[in-house]
Amino acid sequence: MDYEVFDLGDVNLQSGGTLPNAFLAYKTYGKLNEKKDNVIVYPTAFGDQHVQNEWLIGNGMALDPQKYFIIVPNLLGNGLSSSPSNTPPPFDRAHFPQVTIYDNVQFQQRLVTEKFGIQKIALVVGWSMGGIQSFQWGVSYPDMVERIAPFCGGAKTWPQTYVVLDGMKAALMATIGFDVNKRNNLTPTDMRAVGRVYAGWGVSQAFYRKELYRELGYDSLEGFVAGVWEKSFMKMDPHNVLAMLWTGQFADISANPTYNGDFVKALKGIKARTCIMSGSTDLFCTADENKYEAKHIPHASFHLIESNWGHFAGRGINEADNKCIDDNLKQLLALSPNE
Repeated sequence: MDYEVFDLGDVNLQSGGTLPNAFLAYKTYGKLNEKKDNVIVYPTAFGDQHVQNEWLIGNGMALDPQKYFIIVPNLLGNGLSSSPSNTPPPFDRAHFPQVTIYDNVQFQQRLVTEKFGIQKIALVVGWSMGGIQSFQWGVSYPDMVERIAPFCGGAKTWPQTYVVLDGMKAALMATIGFDVNKRNNLTPTDMRAVGRVYAGWGVSQAFYRKELYRELGYDSLEGFVAGVWEKSFMKMDPHNVLAMLWTGQFADISANPTYNGDFVKALKGIKARTCIMSGSTDLFCTADENKYEAKHIPHASFHLIESNWGHFAGRGINEADNKCIDDNLKQLLALSPNE
């Protein structure tokens, strides 16, 4: 096991339910300094685990473990932190309670403060659903977080993205005739169709038109769709996916008692120096939506990742995209929080 576990105990969730014996799986990189002010929190995205974040961590990079103490907490529902697949009855599989982004960040804050005694975070960074967690950190703990850097991720799930996630859910539920009472009959094989649905959203039209999948070793469109999208989704537990889809569909930094759905007010409440990065061809989390968010955050800058890789410009696969993200993070970390 290459990660650690932080026990949360019985937790009350925003949805009104309780999750007993909850826990966060996390991994750390680097060492915490004496002042405890060299901290970077880097939450995982939908379906990812901490290993998928490691491409952005390395010596000489912005997230340098020789300089920073980097904490990667795993999203609830991802199979490592509390999830439908690892929670005992009566909260297992289809009975797992609904968990929000707000819940995830609350629990991560407990990890940071209770386990490590950290009171100040230099940066919260994340891709996709990790990006919305970085926004949520800035909203929930404005005096604790000095910088946030979401890339290819919004501050809420905008309507079109909600519909995409709903299509993924529908593809899975269709295998059981949309009978919620049969959800425990779902198997990883049922995830094949979900991968096919997401194949049209993960990368861009230009990616397919230019046949960039050949750079990944696939000599045909069908080979790429089957070898990447089907295969990656069939590795996931369907109950975990349903849990994460719910978390994703209802993600909104203003959906909490502090802001009561006032999205613009929540954006204006972020005190952190903010660097928002958008993929120029991202169909899933669009640059237009990120520009709107950046406009309402007091200390925000907006940067475009010029890329044909769509949403996966933030996935750590394409070298030019990786360098763009790393360079922007270095510039952000070089600025004082109040500069």
